[in-house]
Amino acid sequence: MAISVTPIATVRNSRATTTDDFWEEIVSEIVLNDDIPEEAFNRISDFSHLEIIYYSDRVKPGDVVYSCKPRGNPAYPVTGIFSQRKKDRPNAIGLSTVELIEHSGRTIKVRFLDAIDGTPVLDIKPVFREFQPKGEIKQPGWVADLMKHYWK
Repeated sequence: MAISVTPIATVRNSRATTTDDFWEEIVSEIVLNDDIPEEAFNRISDFSHLEIIYYSDRVKPGDVVYSCKPRGNPAYPVTGIFSQRKKDRPNAIGLSTVELIEHSGRTIKVRFLDAIDGTPVLDIKPVFREFQPKGEIKQPGWVADLMKHYWK
C-alpha cells in the first residue's frame, strides 16, 4: 500500500548540509506553503514546544540502511535502523521536538530542529504534557556518547 503526503511548510535556516552535531545555535523558520491558510497557526503561541514531522528529501534510496554501527563508530554496537535516529531510513521521516520562539503570520521560528534548509515539513503538532512518557526513559549508554555534541 502506498501512502501519499503533501508538505505543508518548508524549513528555512543556515544549515545547508546534513552533518551531525552542533545544532543548538541553529534557529529555524518554518514557513507555511501557499496552499495552507495562515489560520492554521491560530493560537500556536499558546504552546512552548511543538513536534515537527519532516521529510529528509535528500536521502537517496541507495543510502538507506537497516542495520549499522551508529555514525560508523566501531565502539558502538550494530544497531537496527528502528533502534536509532539515523536519517537514512526506509521512509526518510524525521521528528523533532522543538521550542517555539516566535510566531508571525505564516512563519514560526523554532530552536532544536535538526532539519536542514529547504526540508519539507509534513506536519506540526503541539506538545501536550499528557502525551509525554510517564516513566523513566531507558536507553543504552552509547546514545549519551553519540549525542554529547549534538545540541552544542
